[in-house]
Amino acid sequence: MTTTSPAATRPGGLRVGVQRFGTFLSGMIMPNIAAFIAWGFITMLFIPKGFFGAESPFGWHWAGVSEILGGGGDSVIIGWQGAMTAVAEGADGNILAYVGLVGPMVTYLLPLLIANTAGRMVYGERGGVVASIATVGVIVGTNIPMFLGAMIMGPLAAWVMKQVDRLWDGKIKPGFEMLVNNFSAGILGMILAIFGFFAFGPVMLGISAALGAAVDWLVSLQLLPLVSIIVEPAKVLFLNNAINHGVFTPLGIEQATETGKSILFLIEANPGPGLGLLLAFTFFGVGAAKASAPGAAIIQFFGGIHEIYFPYALSKPTTILALIAGGAAGVTTNMVLGGGLAFPAAPGSIIAVTAAAIGPGVGNLLVVYLSVIVAATVTFLITGVILRASRKRDLEAEGDTFGAAIAQTEANKGKSSAAMDALRTSTASAAPEAAPATSATVISAPIERIVFACDAGMGSSAMGASVLRNKLKKAGIEDITVTNQAIANLDGTADVVITQQQLTERAEAKSPNSVHVSVDNFMNSPRYEEVVEMVREQRKETE
Repeated sequence: MTTTSPAATRPGGLRVGVQRFGTFLSGMIMPNIAAFIAWGFITMLFIPKGFFGAESPFGWHWAGVSEILGGGGDSVIIGWQGAMTAVAEGADGNILAYVGLVGPMVTYLLPLLIANTAGRMVYGERGGVVASIATVGVIVGTNIPMFLGAMIMGPLAAWVMKQVDRLWDGKIKPGFEMLVNNFSAGILGMILAIFGFFAFGPVMLGISAALGAAVDWLVSLQLLPLVSIIVEPAKVLFLNNAINHGVFTPLGIEQATETGKSILFLIEANPGPGLGLLLAFTFFGVGAAKASAPGAAIIQFFGGIHEIYFPYALSKPTTILALIAGGAAGVTTNMVLGGGLAFPAAPGSIIAVTAAAIGPGVGNLLVVYLSVIVAATVTFLITGVILRASRKRDLEAEGDTFGAAIAQTEANKGKSSAAMDALRTSTASAAPEAAPATSATVISAPIERIVFACDAGMGSSAMGASVLRNKLKKAGIEDITVTNQAIANLDGTADVVITQQQLTERAEAKSPNSVHVSVDNFMNSPRYEEVVEMVREQRKETE
């Protein structure tokens, strides 16, 4: 039996379209963040100005040839350099070559990972392969890290492959499927790679140059802080992914490759404005917003979950002006003092920011910390003035204003999340969440695999899976696999699929033969008890 909630009305409009576009961009970047972090650490260590770079006192290590090659002779210089190759000749004629890691990773590995991920999102493994082949042509046809090209050519190549396959779908004689599939993908990949080399690559090179020139123009005129006028409201409306992952990350990586750091990584990820807003609500807020703000500040600052402060801004829209001012102050601090990050800070936690800021030097880390403090202070002061000015009116009108802001935040995002669930739980009364009117689901097939599914398959679904896993363990049930994954990756093998109500319909389409359980709150739902009871009853019947 499948238990679902009524289908939610799908909003339309430009905002939702931009949100979906931003979600797609995030889907290309987020699964590969670990590779970006690895590249960032390597950059910090091995570029010429890095800790082990050629210009660092720790950049070269003297070692005797006899110690390395087992022969006699003079000492040679052995070292790592990020963007070049250090070669030394040993006593017996052998060549010791240490090829730089930074250049090949940022030129080939990262764009190809993005292209492959995008291709898989559009057309599975076949799309990922063709997207990677086509993107190589774009990379070789330019002389800069081609992230924008990968983000466009990757999904485009996969889509073309999908359309080509439709031409002879069902028309191939049995026994020739593998031959046709392999040759069609190979030939199309070759054509798209050639197209990328001669046509697409130069076009993307021009676009990248134009975007880079626009950023340089803003910096030269000291206007970069004005970008916060767009970024901070966009964050509250969940429109920031299209800006951050579509523009800031590619341009920032290009800058970091040249200078070891980029200010662009901190425009959106700076946790200061959100911290300042939440601290202001802690001291000057009223009701549920005041009570929940301290916990939200910890989650936002150390966990990097920025969306947790969005309901506070929406409950008092004028505070968005404080966020803009705080964001602009942080950008100004980094721009004037030369602060930046070596790689994207994802999530935007102070821990991730510290890791990305310490590589370019202790001085850079102090500048970045100062930018966070300045952004938080400016936002705190302005928000405090706004809240104090309206405190009497807010006390008289205090009702479910904050709850309505949480609902509005979920509507802006197009789905719920663990962060919003945590806020709702912390502001709710002691009464538990009301369970749906339906009775516990009962199925005859043995339950061996339970999957929590959400859009990205990471944050909120991972937390829900952990909660249910603990409940099953306490009930003495330890032979059931409880995992989490993205809805797009559901393959129909799960016995039970648990999703938030807004996503159940999509999960049913991906895994129609599974039992589907809808919850309002991934963190604390009474439906989990129903699932545990369902499993327990099934085990009793089989004993």
